[in-house]
Amino acid sequence: MSTIVSPQPNVTIASPASISSRLESLDVFRGLTIAAMMLVNNAGNWDSIYWPLEHAQWNGWTPTDLIFPFFLFIVGVSMVYSFRNRQKKGASRTSLLTHSLQRAVVIFAIGVFLNGFPHFHLATWRFAGVLQRIAVVYLATAVIFLFSSRRGQLSALLLALFGYWAAMKLIPVPGYGVGNLSPEGNLASWFDRLVMYNHLYVEHVRDPEGFLSTIPAIATCLLGVFTGEYLLSNRSSERKAAGMAIAGAILAILGKIWGLSFPINKNLWTSSFVLFTAGLSLLFLAFCYWMIDLKGWKTWGKPFMMMGMNPLALYALASLVAHLSIQVHVGSMSLKGWIYSHFYAPIASPYNASMLYGLSYSVAFLILGWILYRQRIFLKV
Repeated sequence: MSTIVSPQPNVTIASPASISSRLESLDVFRGLTIAAMMLVNNAGNWDSIYWPLEHAQWNGWTPTDLIFPFFLFIVGVSMVYSFRNRQKKGASRTSLLTHSLQRAVVIFAIGVFLNGFPHFHLATWRFAGVLQRIAVVYLATAVIFLFSSRRGQLSALLLALFGYWAAMKLIPVPGYGVGNLSPEGNLASWFDRLVMYNHLYVEHVRDPEGFLSTIPAIATCLLGVFTGEYLLSNRSSERKAAGMAIAGAILAILGKIWGLSFPINKNLWTSSFVLFTAGLSLLFLAFCYWMIDLKGWKTWGKPFMMMGMNPLALYALASLVAHLSIQVHVGSMSLKGWIYSHFYAPIASPYNASMLYGLSYSVAFLILGWILYRQRIFLKV
């Protein structure tokens, strides 16, 4: 997230020197994550989706369930680079906090706008969402990072993980009892129904980006912060790559073990899910770091690096275009339906045609990312 640093939406023309000094593996990781988001969010036919491109129904995980935690992990890593760089230029903790608050408000507002677009029905307007969670997690992590020591940050991490686990397992839910982790009976879903009954993702049941489940999402970002600090240490590049790989394997195993009693669940963002996905994030970042920053094998990741330098702008624009493609009609069909039925459905099986539509969507925004990069234009939030 270090590519988006200003408190208001604007356009910056970057110098080649400022681009070359970046951690390219992190930009590639971020770009891959954004491209994957676009792929899974834009199936051509929602009745024909290969299982890796779907979320797990409840407990368990699929590759799609890794995308959002990967992004929040990257937010934490990027925060360290961004804040340390600004502090070297004289920025105070107060000014960084002010900037973080302004940025979080803008990101949250964009998310709420996209949820309501184009009808904006106040009675059912969804308050929570992906961008809203990013905003809240970013701001909370920034406060912890700026105003606490390493011990304080570790304490916040453990409190988020074990406090959430204790609440979900020990606090009784009216009508469902203690320790119920079903879609309707868990504490997080009950609380979301209590405070935003008509404004949930799953009507009158639950919201995957609800209030309580945002607490362990902060832990995901904090694990990214620890990784960023590790990458900025004086250790050798080889040791950094190996350290991230080892830590990643340990966290993934711990997550699987904890999942035996507190299941890995993206919808609830369980503590086991935090450890497991942070472990996989570390493993993937270690792989990218080893290939790109250590070995210099950069060509394969260049398209994703370009996308990773305009992440939230491209994601928000992709979401807006997706909304418009459903609202705009060609005859009796939505624009999306017309494009899919005329250009994709005739050339492949339903599952392949649906996947090709999503791939085309991602490629289109990869091209846009390339154009913006070539022009040294970076849309900042």
